[in-house]
Amino acid sequence: MAQEFRLPDIGEGLAEAEVVQWLVEIGDPVGVDQPLVELETDKAVTDIPSPYAGVILYRGGEVGSTIKVGEILVVVGYDGEQWVPQVDEVATYEVAPIVGTLSEEAVLLRAVEGEDLTPAADRPKALPLVRKLAKEHGIDLEDVRGSGPHGRITRDDVLAFAKGPADEERERPIVQPVESESSAEATVAFGVASEPEALAEPAGDHERVPLSATRRTIAARMSRSWAEIPHVTAFDSADAARLLAARRALARRSGTDMPIEALIIKAVIPALREFPEFNATIQGDELVLLRFYSLGVAVDTDGGLIVPVVHNAGDLGISEIAAAILRLAESARSRRLGPGELSGATFTISNIGAVGGSFGTPIIPYGTTAILSVGRAEDQPVVRDGKVTVASMMPLSLSYDHRVIDGGLGRRFLAMVVENLEEPALFLAE
Repeated sequence: MAQEFRLPDIGEGLAEAEVVQWLVEIGDPVGVDQPLVELETDKAVTDIPSPYAGVILYRGGEVGSTIKVGEILVVVGYDGEQWVPQVDEVATYEVAPIVGTLSEEAVLLRAVEGEDLTPAADRPKALPLVRKLAKEHGIDLEDVRGSGPHGRITRDDVLAFAKGPADEERERPIVQPVESESSAEATVAFGVASEPEALAEPAGDHERVPLSATRRTIAARMSRSWAEIPHVTAFDSADAARLLAARRALARRSGTDMPIEALIIKAVIPALREFPEFNATIQGDELVLLRFYSLGVAVDTDGGLIVPVVHNAGDLGISEIAAAILRLAESARSRRLGPGELSGATFTISNIGAVGGSFGTPIIPYGTTAILSVGRAEDQPVVRDGKVTVASMMPLSLSYDHRVIDGGLGRRFLAMVVENLEEPALFLAE
């Protein structure tokens, strides 16, 4: 009997994936756990193995196409078996991520016989759980703009609408004139202004390049962080002479590369312990101070900025952290990171010095309260004891969430990081 294998949620809140390469053809035999396809998710390129043994009867999309979570990826049966997709299958299912996400928990729902769950053309797209939530808050889904796939309204959309803007702002109509052939008429939309008109096609020679799944995800996350977190960035510099000397000595002793990020992580962790607001997350009206230290390390790749995570770095030695960073960086560049290696960061380090950068204004990853950007150490004139000398100065840029961290606390945290970087013995002796 033919077995339908639907795309599972292989990441945290995965909504869809793009087909990079099929590893099997229709009619090919396949075994259990044999790789079927390479998919680009919002975080990495991942091989999807087969849960069944048999022959490939159907593939859910061609290279470059997008498959949503819950849609059929492949159908596996026996040689010579015929499988015909049900035309009304999509109309009788409401599909949402299999694993819980930041929006709603959902399951695959089959329509009750005689009940039409196909969204009407004028009916907002939303799962039953979301409709129930909207009803509890007295919200008309017609007034809510959906941020999910194809405009689907999510749980977060409803909660955001219920939370604000203020009632008086929601009740004030936004009037937008609409030109008709007969007369100029005005339509009134309550709550949310309609989408702006599409930009006119640029004049002259140009090219349109679709955003990859990774780039779309980066754009969405950066936009959310910038819109919701009041950023403040503090700047300082550290004399990196001793740090760079320690790095060279450690590399000689171990016989392997010693990424500068490993030493920076070791220098930052004592500051995170001293100032726990920087290793925290906001949940509702509470600040949750985290007692473990999992540090994200930004890696520049051909597909965009990827931030793998060194989990529980506070429990690791310098050599263990260095080995983890080297492995994660290589996996990031080859797009072979697992979902667990891309989530769970409590603080982030971005080494823009690796690409020639100095100071910057890094954007705080959503769900955390701070990020440290480290620039390239360069020889600069500095004044010491009334005399001008040359020192290898490393630029530091610390962005933090001003809702929970004030300027004084930000300066104290950064001062401790500078002190540790300038004297590695302070953290290497731990």
